[in-house]
Amino acid sequence: MIEALERAPMYDLAQPYYVGMPHHPVHPPFLFGLTKKHGDTVTPDGTSSAAEAIALGGHVGTHIDALCHFSCGGMLHGGHAVEGLQSYGGGLMRWSVDTMAPAIVKRGFLLDVARLAGFDELPEDFTVTPEHLDEAERVHGVRVTAGSVCLIRTGWARFWDDAARYIRGTRGPGPEIDGARWLSGRGVFAVGSDTIAFERVPAANMPVHGHLIVEKGIHIIEALNMEELAKDGVHEFLFLASPLKIVGATGSPIRPVALRV
Repeated sequence: MIEALERAPMYDLAQPYYVGMPHHPVHPPFLFGLTKKHGDTVTPDGTSSAAEAIALGGHVGTHIDALCHFSCGGMLHGGHAVEGLQSYGGGLMRWSVDTMAPAIVKRGFLLDVARLAGFDELPEDFTVTPEHLDEAERVHGVRVTAGSVCLIRTGWARFWDDAARYIRGTRGPGPEIDGARWLSGRGVFAVGSDTIAFERVPAANMPVHGHLIVEKGIHIIEALNMEELAKDGVHEFLFLASPLKIVGATGSPIRPVALRV
């Protein structure tokens, strides 16, 4: 088993972090700088080291939403009143990202809606409907199963190096509430896309986030890169990722990979 996994083709589903990278305007940008260069301090034997400082939000870059990221009517998933469960210094005391399992190891599915709809990348106002998801299952020969991670490709990963195009005034394609109900009806553990906001935006009330996270307890992964996976026609795989153990956090960067097993 271990030998088979070691030989399995691996696909990196994460986007790179760099100064100037795309970020949703409600979240802080990624900041990076060297705090020590080689040669600043040199040992008697001539060795030196370099180091950096980084700063970013929990929802910047390829990341996963914890179940405390959204609330509806003052209530978190499971009917927990958020009042009294949060503070600026301590974060959230229910469903925070540090309470997730240390590693996500799940069956994964890629539904390539962009390719099936005949686009390199979906138009910004494109709605991913249940009919699109049904067609993707049929054409790809898969059936999204309970407890899995379902990824929807829009093609927008190719805009990652053009922050203005990728953010597009926080406009972009994705499912609306009917598509969200299709996904929750499959009983998935998490959903993901290659966009800055999993649902079609703008959406004043963010109904997809409210339904998936608050009502159904389904995690959302955003800003994925599925281009290589799609190019090779891989639609079922082993999905692996791990969130950072940040106490009280509402989300975390992840480095997800897909193993073709």
